[in-house]
Amino acid sequence: MKAASLAEIKKRLVKLEQGEILEACLRLARFKRDNKELLTYLLFASENEKTYVASLCNEIDDMFAGINKSSLYFAKKGIRKTIRWMEKFIRYSGNQETEIEVRIHFCKALHASKIPVEKSKVTTNMLQSQLKKIDKALASFHPDIQYEYRQEIDRIIEEFKGFKRA
Repeated sequence: MKAASLAEIKKRLVKLEQGEILEACLRLARFKRDNKELLTYLLFASENEKTYVASLCNEIDDMFAGINKSSLYFAKKGIRKTIRWMEKFIRYSGNQETEIEVRIHFCKALHASKIPVEKSKVTTNMLQSQLKKIDKALASFHPDIQYEYRQEIDRIIEEFKGFKRA
């Protein structure tokens, strides 16, 4: 079966009654955890973005606390897992300020974890990638706001000894 386009789905949803839409949403939530997480964000967290950001930052801290630092190999796997998780929840929000704040917090948590980022090309690239994504999201902001965030990013980069920004 071929999936319908978003335009077709939208046209069909407009024609449905409220009860039918509710039933479709609940059925959708039963099938995949990602759908349930997105509905949870839309229904409960989207009204208070600051609380959502704080909960994501707390979860990132918990994930870094659980990373196995006995070897760089295991640390890289833990960092990659944290990034995948973070990307998913940033995508739910779609808010660029949320994205920037969460990514900056990730960089700070990475530094606080004392994982030697500069000793591995892979971990260096992970950090570079986060910084590039922050810069891309910052491009649409007012110059005054950009300046404040860029100062914070510069402080983070200074904290990483031996790290050169691309």
